[in-house]
Amino acid sequence: MRIATWNINSLKARLERVEQWLVDMQPDVLCLQETKLSDEAFPALTFMGMGYETAHHGQGQWNGVAILSKVELDEVVMNFAEGEPDPDARIVTALCGGIRVSSVYVPNGRSLDDDHYQYKLKWLAQLRRHVAATSSPDQAVSVTGDFNIAPSDIDVYDPAKFVGATHTSEPERALLSELCDWGMVDLFRQHHSEAKLYSWWDYRAGDFHQGRGLRIDLVLGTRSVADRCRWAVIDRNARKGQMPSDHAPVIVELD
Repeated sequence: MRIATWNINSLKARLERVEQWLVDMQPDVLCLQETKLSDEAFPALTFMGMGYETAHHGQGQWNGVAILSKVELDEVVMNFAEGEPDPDARIVTALCGGIRVSSVYVPNGRSLDDDHYQYKLKWLAQLRRHVAATSSPDQAVSVTGDFNIAPSDIDVYDPAKFVGATHTSEPERALLSELCDWGMVDLFRQHHSEAKLYSWWDYRAGDFHQGRGLRIDLVLGTRSVADRCRWAVIDRNARKGQMPSDHAPVIVELD
């Protein structure tokens, strides 16, 4: 069973790329972020023709998350399962092939003195409650998506440049650690301990070609999922070519 996550940075602009990538990589489950489409505009019929059921939580020109699944798609939960609903379209959850999968687009945070940063911290705390409300650590659960957090300094091309900035601050990393402590494993790091492995590169200043990136797109899984994980990869090739997203897909394969 192959699970992937990809912040596509506008599905309308990159639908053909996603279609070709699905043909080439054949994931059983694909989680998308930043679709930037309303639910009415989401190309569900296109994906249905490729064998995928879909769940999309959209918002028009901003945000938007989706799950595409070839291995069933049941028990869909739009937004958070408990507490006040998020006004933004940032999380959707479904049961796919026996695994409860969430596609998440964590707020960016902007800067440490911005209200959006406090929103980010509250959002991460609510994500932890959502996972606990919909599942337990002894079940098969995966939370995937653009977390806008580099879990450790090894996930940043130059940690000194991010001191006092979002994506690497102690409070957001601590909240991510709380989710892992609940019972999640970083499936990519389970297989790769080396540095200079990133999933996002700024469009500007040739950052991709210069290797100035961050690993902020994660596939987390409970122990039963981690024990089934045989390999994990960041598909850098999907970041190349004409009009790429600034993110690359992350793929894991399970027995």
